[in-house]
Amino acid sequence: MPKDGIERVETGIKGLDKALNGGVPRGNLVLISGGAGTGKSTLSLQFVYNGAKLYGEKGVYFTTEQREDELRKQATRFGWDLAALEKKGLLKLIFLDIVHKVNFYETIETTIRTFKPERVVVDSMVTLADSMSITDFKDLTAISFAQLLENVGPQAQVQQAEKLITRNILYNLYSALKQANVTALLVSELPEKSDFLSADEISEFISDGVILLHYLGIGSAEFRSLQIRKMRYTTHEKDYILYDIANTGIEIKKEAEIKV
Repeated sequence: MPKDGIERVETGIKGLDKALNGGVPRGNLVLISGGAGTGKSTLSLQFVYNGAKLYGEKGVYFTTEQREDELRKQATRFGWDLAALEKKGLLKLIFLDIVHKVNFYETIETTIRTFKPERVVVDSMVTLADSMSITDFKDLTAISFAQLLENVGPQAQVQQAEKLITRNILYNLYSALKQANVTALLVSELPEKSDFLSADEISEFISDGVILLHYLGIGSAEFRSLQIRKMRYTTHEKDYILYDIANTGIEIKKEAEIKV
C-alpha cells in the first residue's frame, strides 16, 4: 500500500504509472478521450492485457468497434496472446453488436457480476450510448420521451431531449460500474474544436479521471502526447507526456522528465 493509503491499479505502461504516482486509484472510472490515430484502443487493450499477464487480474474488454477475432489479430502486432489469457479465465472479449441489437446494459451488468473482473474497458462510449438510447431506454429510465420534452420546456428541441436520455443512461452505466468496484477505462472520441472532452459532453464530469490523447501528423512525421486532465484521489503529472505506439504497445518516450 502506498504512503498515501490509496491502493492503485498499475497499467503496466512504464512512465504512465509514474505519471499517475503509481497507477490508477483502484475503483476509478477513467475516460480515455482522443481523436483518430491516437491509440485509445491500444492503450485500453494494453491495460487489460497487462492486468491479466503481469498481475493476474481478470479483465473484460467490451467493444462496439471490433469483433473478438479482430481484437486478437490486432493484439498479435504487439506480441500479446489474448487467446492464451482467455483460456486461463483471466480475460474476456465481448463484442456488443449494435446492428443486431441486444440489451447492452444487461450484457455488461451480467458479465461483470458473473465473471467478477477487476479491470474493465468499454470501447467506445459514443457508439454504446447511442445504441443504448434505443435498446435500453425503457429499462433504464422511468420517464417517456414525451415527458423528457415537457421537462425541458415547451420550446425544447429533440436534441435537448436526446442529451437528457444519454445523460440518464450514462449515469446508470457509471453507477453500475461503481457498484461493481471495478477499475475501468471508458473510451470516447474527442471532437475537434470542441469545448468538451468527450463526444457525449457528459463523461468528463462524471468520470473519476480523464486522460486525453493527442496526435499530430506532419508529412511522414508523427507526434503523440497525452495529458492527465484529472485523476481523483491521487497527485499526478500535469504536463503533456510524449508517447509512441511501438512494437510492444504504448511507450512513454521521456519517462525521466516526468515529475509528480
